[in-house]
Amino acid sequence: MSKIGNNPVIIEKEVQITTVGNEVTVKGSKGELSLKLPKAIKLEIKDNQAHFTNVKPSKKSRALHGLTRMLFANAASGVINLWEKTLEIHGVGFRVKQEADNLVFQIGYSHPVNFKVPQGVLATVKGSKIVIAGVNKQQVGEIAAAIKRIRKPDKYKGKGIRYQGEVIKLKPGKKAKTTA
Repeated sequence: MSKIGNNPVIIEKEVQITTVGNEVTVKGSKGELSLKLPKAIKLEIKDNQAHFTNVKPSKKSRALHGLTRMLFANAASGVINLWEKTLEIHGVGFRVKQEADNLVFQIGYSHPVNFKVPQGVLATVKGSKIVIAGVNKQQVGEIAAAIKRIRKPDKYKGKGIRYQGEVIKLKPGKKAKTTA
């Protein structure tokens, strides 16, 4: 039995759900997402709640039970309220600007770095902050991680791109070395 999979998902009034076979489509005011349900998982919708049941209990289907429920809950939430990740740029002279669907970074390399934002994801630049928003929670996280990989925070000074609120543990430099 999956503890998470047995919990019902509360569906808001603005969300429309259609099922065709094992394909579930979730529509809302912000967008649309479709999910494929595993064959062992069954979806029932009653009284604005979605219940997932494990039809063929096996080790694999038990693992997919909770996962499927959370993917559906994230989709139902994302089509109403966009998922957001905020990144910060730290460093003297480090900046980013938005050009159409590209982000252009000047972050200490000899050339500007272009990052193409895929369709379905919104990227907005506010000073030294980048806000990534979208319907699909997984896609938003992947885009934010890809942007962070452009210039990871330095271990000694903390310069680079980091998530908002992320604390970077700085290493002491050579001068911190003590002699016995």
